[in-house]
Amino acid sequence: MPDALRIGNCSGFYGDRISAMREMLEGGPLDVLSGDYLAELTMLILGRDQLKDASLGYARTFVRQLEDCLGLALEAGVRIVSNAGGLSPAGLAARVVEVAAGLGLSPSVAYVDGDDVRALGWDGALTANAYLGGFGIAAALRSGADVVVTGRVTDASLVVGPAVAHFGWEPTAYDALAGAVVAGHVLECGSQATGGNFSGFLSMARTAQPLGFPLAEVHADGSSVITKHDGTGGVVSVDTVTAQLMYEVQSTCYLGPDVTTHLDSIQLSDDGPDRVRISGVRGSKPPVQLKVGVNELGGYRNSVELVLTGLDVEEKAAWARAQLEPRLTASSVTWTLGALPPVDADSEEGASTLLRCTVQDPSPDPVGRAFSNAAVELALASYPGFTMTAPGNGTPYGVYRAEYVDRSAVSHTVHHADGRTEVVS
Repeated sequence: MPDALRIGNCSGFYGDRISAMREMLEGGPLDVLSGDYLAELTMLILGRDQLKDASLGYARTFVRQLEDCLGLALEAGVRIVSNAGGLSPAGLAARVVEVAAGLGLSPSVAYVDGDDVRALGWDGALTANAYLGGFGIAAALRSGADVVVTGRVTDASLVVGPAVAHFGWEPTAYDALAGAVVAGHVLECGSQATGGNFSGFLSMARTAQPLGFPLAEVHADGSSVITKHDGTGGVVSVDTVTAQLMYEVQSTCYLGPDVTTHLDSIQLSDDGPDRVRISGVRGSKPPVQLKVGVNELGGYRNSVELVLTGLDVEEKAAWARAQLEPRLTASSVTWTLGALPPVDADSEEGASTLLRCTVQDPSPDPVGRAFSNAAVELALASYPGFTMTAPGNGTPYGVYRAEYVDRSAVSHTVHHADGRTEVVS
């Protein structure tokens, strides 16, 4: 057994750089390649996809990446683990098998589900998914899966699962599990760990070269080294890793389905160029309930921006509002006025600001043509220099909320490639 398990990341969100899978597979040795495609907004997007076509509900860009890279991964012995299954891990697994057959390949494909808890009766829910842990992924890998796709697991589970399978950790190996959670948390947002969205970007080489994606060398005790392939863009430093560690955390206790990770125990140290060692992580029992992400359709919205230029900007804004407001029937109308331009700006752009009107309503009609037409019809009948962005026809928007459910109400299930099912206790 090798000293460390090398787990790479090739996606931090649905829409990330599609070439990253090939870059990671060709850039250096890996044991596992993970990809995170899900966020609260993504689940809403996938839910809307399913309203149009019940066969959808997964991240379709993942399929495109596999069409390009599956043969390369199998040849290199790299196993692929992804939450791209979204609302339809079974549908994605079937699609992967179909794509593989078209390529003349026959990988072992498993999927993990049980996270969809809409049947528990959440009022108004378009999607309701419990955040599962990594032990379902581990079970699939232990049974020989080359590709594992899941629904809503925690982002860090994409690293925890392979580590559990590789090192044989028990559910009570809290320190090791917590260490893997930290490694997974660093990897989950892709190139944010290598300098993306980094406040210290002035200290980096800023070129046109794309930022590399991170990888973790995970050890049997849960410690890890965060690094990236040689020759790729960006940087891995104690500062970039720290910045990502602080992303989306609210206290020193980071609650997950497999373990409670104590963030104040983390020790970071420089391990050489583009290498940061993570050690000392402590863990304890996970919470007794699982978090559930619930998305519901909140209604419909539309907006228009009026460009105000030159003198008397506030008076122009007041007149436009007075003209437009009587024609608005949406249940919610919000106006925002940008910063006032300087008196003697040296360009038209510098002398301009924006007045934005945003409308929301449970029905599409008040935010559709009724709103758009009312704004457009002011073009020759309002303030001098009238200019606006073209409003659309209104789009649906979602509302997210967190709920909680007893573990006993969730059936964390692995569907193996040979047709067997296994429920993770």
